Amino acid sequence: MALILDLVENHSQPRPARQAAFFDLDKTVIAKSSALAFSRPLYRGGLINRRAVLKSAYAQFVFLAGGADHDQMEKMREYLSSLARGWNVAQVREIVAETLHDLIDPLIYDEAASLIEEHHAAGRDVVIVSSSGSELVEPIGEMLGADHVIATRMAEADGFYTGEIDFYAYAENKAVAIRELAALEGYDLARCYAYSDSATDLPLLEAVGNPHAVNPDRALRREAQARSWPVLVFTRPVQLKERSASLSVTSRPMLAAAAFGAAVTAAGLVWYVARRSGRAAAAVG
Repeated sequence: MALILDLVENHSQPRPARQAAFFDLDKTVIAKSSALAFSRPLYRGGLINRRAVLKSAYAQFVFLAGGADHDQMEKMREYLSSLARGWNVAQVREIVAETLHDLIDPLIYDEAASLIEEHHAAGRDVVIVSSSGSELVEPIGEMLGADHVIATRMAEADGFYTGEIDFYAYAENKAVAIRELAALEGYDLARCYAYSDSATDLPLLEAVGNPHAVNPDRALRREAQARSWPVLVFTRPVQLKERSASLSVTSRPMLAAAAFGAAVTAAGLVWYVARRSGRAAAAVG
């Protein structure tokens, strides 16, 4: 009887709260825009024309240089969304799957890969939270050994992209999504970590107890300094296969990466505030 009572008592005890580390993707884990990186393969596959490639190249430059405001990026997002309408999903998946490793692997920050290793070693789940399309973010998450992915979901009908968005993983929606995941997985958000480069992710950073600004834009840098958040600088893109550390890289086939290059940006690119100024570094809290 005593044994049964002990089992009942132990079973009734609440499980220890789990922890997770939430990572934005572009300019936090990888050095460029994940979605725009696929514009040239889509051009070679006949899905976009040269003008669209040049627009994507310009958008990538703006993204890196920090010269765009919210309205400019919204116009680009709308243009790219309309561009993808009617694309054959299977064709896009094939194009992206063939080029994923060549395009994305060299862009991954060594510092981010090391952080992912450290969080896993500490028993925390790693979650990629990106505004880019899930068809792109999920295989990148697999490359990184992430436990979960939160990303934008684009609508499909009869095997074609409609140009509509089922779920936009952006701004406050990111915070809503991680709260829902935390409820499912038993994460204690007060003990969780988050990393982002953009002030648009303030809701995400505010939702956890350990926020970090990575290569922050001006607005996020100001917020981080005002709130005494750690500011990290990642500068070393490196191919995962060249790393000697034990980053968990799955060998399973990549999920079809229908990142519809420009169109995934439709779901994933909203760079709100002027980007990038100066550099500062601090230890991870």
